[in-house]
Amino acid sequence: MAARQFDLIAFDWDGTLFDSTAIITRSIQEAVRDVGGTVPSDVAASYVIGMALMPALAHAAPDVPVSKHAELGERYRHHYIAHQHDIVLFDGVLPMLAELKARQHSLTVATGKSRRGLDEALHAVELQGVFDGSRTADETQGKPHPRMLHELMREFGVAPERTLMVGDTTHDLQMALNAGCASVGVGYGAHPTDAFDALQPRFIAHSVAELRDWLRQHG
Repeated sequence: MAARQFDLIAFDWDGTLFDSTAIITRSIQEAVRDVGGTVPSDVAASYVIGMALMPALAHAAPDVPVSKHAELGERYRHHYIAHQHDIVLFDGVLPMLAELKARQHSLTVATGKSRRGLDEALHAVELQGVFDGSRTADETQGKPHPRMLHELMREFGVAPERTLMVGDTTHDLQMALNAGCASVGVGYGAHPTDAFDALQPRFIAHSVAELRDWLRQHG
């Protein structure tokens, strides 16, 4: 196994570790329908995954007035909560994380979810203790602003050149670029990979198995 290149690895959650893209997309569409907006396409709804919730919903439903944004957020949460226990980790995620822990990487989560949402997800899949730290969109700046990564690097005392961001959206990769960090894109989540190259990822993994193999050799 190759020598470790990164001390800190930050993972996006939805669409990277957690197989939630379809449920989030449907929940956005149903929420917009509930408040009388123009229902976004699958592509438009999935594009905003990874952003903080209200900016994401506003982007996906530009014709919904600001006066209805609170209701829009409530309807999204209603639909998501109804299906959140249907969501599972992608196959292979747990052994990949265990292998990285064994190599003494600091493992963190940088997500557009809320703190409550992430904590519930971590509890549901019994991942307590796997991650050394995390940042959520409601406690810092949302992606692609680099603040999440800046805060995690400061917390763990790790320089940008020793930090890797792994995510499934252009928001994740742009955040890494903005923070001066390396990134790996995954092609099994919310965004098509044709937009990834401009954001300079070290690698694009099309499965968890490919991601695990790359991290084994280059992480």
